[in-house]
Amino acid sequence: MDFSYTQEQQMLKESVQKFVQKNYAFDARKKIIASEEGYSKENWELFAELGWLTVPFKEEDGGFGGSAVDLTVMMDEFGKSNLVEPFTPTVILSGGLISTLAGNDQKSGLLGPLMEGKLQLACAYAEADSRFNLSSVSTTATVEGDQVNIEGGKINVLNASNADKLLVVARESGGRTDREGISIFLVDSDSEGLLIQPYTNVDGKKAAQVGFASVSIPLTARLGKAGQALSALETVVDRATVAVSAEAVGALEVLLQKTVEYSKTRKQFGSPIGTFQALQHRMADMFIECQLARSIVIMAAMKLDGSDSDVEKSKAVSAAKSRVGKAIEKVGQEAIQIHGGIGMTEELDVGHLFKRVTAIDIQFGNSDYHTAKFASL
Repeated sequence: MDFSYTQEQQMLKESVQKFVQKNYAFDARKKIIASEEGYSKENWELFAELGWLTVPFKEEDGGFGGSAVDLTVMMDEFGKSNLVEPFTPTVILSGGLISTLAGNDQKSGLLGPLMEGKLQLACAYAEADSRFNLSSVSTTATVEGDQVNIEGGKINVLNASNADKLLVVARESGGRTDREGISIFLVDSDSEGLLIQPYTNVDGKKAAQVGFASVSIPLTARLGKAGQALSALETVVDRATVAVSAEAVGALEVLLQKTVEYSKTRKQFGSPIGTFQALQHRMADMFIECQLARSIVIMAAMKLDGSDSDVEKSKAVSAAKSRVGKAIEKVGQEAIQIHGGIGMTEELDVGHLFKRVTAIDIQFGNSDYHTAKFASL
């Protein structure tokens, strides 16, 4: 089987690499994180000009093609440079839900501005007691005539403080964990009764806790049919899971590379520590973990692009996330330990990469969760 990149994928990869070399040095990234928005608006506009915001979308929606493999090519490079721009919450999660559920009028009014870099979005789906279960939804949506009243709260809503609109997962009917009865609504960020409490995650990305106190929105703000949004949400989250797994693979390979480089310059007992056989074995194990993780992420992306059943696709995604989680633990911890105390300082990018992959390990379900999910499918 040929795993080499197509000409378009190679061009996409080189496009990201050139941007990073020119605009995303370590010090520049630190300034971006310290800003109020937590991302660079100038960079986001450049993303739009370069066509990166079109990659996850199908051609009929005005996109690049919508291939999961194309997406992993770009996310891999994002991981290597540890980008903090809100690509996953705005484009992959929110854009994916709009592309899957919205009618033509809603799509034309949302996807165009999104791909032009003029619309920031956030997806509010996780709740305090949901524990990675997408069907566990306590936030309610009560229809009153041509209006909908939303009550409840969401946690860890990435990019909520910068979003123009939030995509809110709410329950119109059924019990708290029923698969039926879940809908998704568009809520303007300035809606009355909407409370956004922003904070910065350990990896430097912006998130927020969001509360809904009798937030009233028009019924036309619902995406798709009433109570039938869960399947679309699961599909989009699976794609996002593969995307962040590819991001983790890129970050892990940089952690390995920088660890090997450091071992050649750091001396102990008069010799570079890279000459010590015990450390060579540990770095060889790190290399193996990176290769295993890369292979299984590519397989999962190809499954998503193929004609397999939904169950087989979900199994491939869970297998990838579980394997990547193990690689994160092994490679991340070894990188920090071989670097020693300097690896945990703010002045070295190794510590920042470690924090990012640690956050990815938990995002969309940790290794234990996906191992159990794979076994149950």
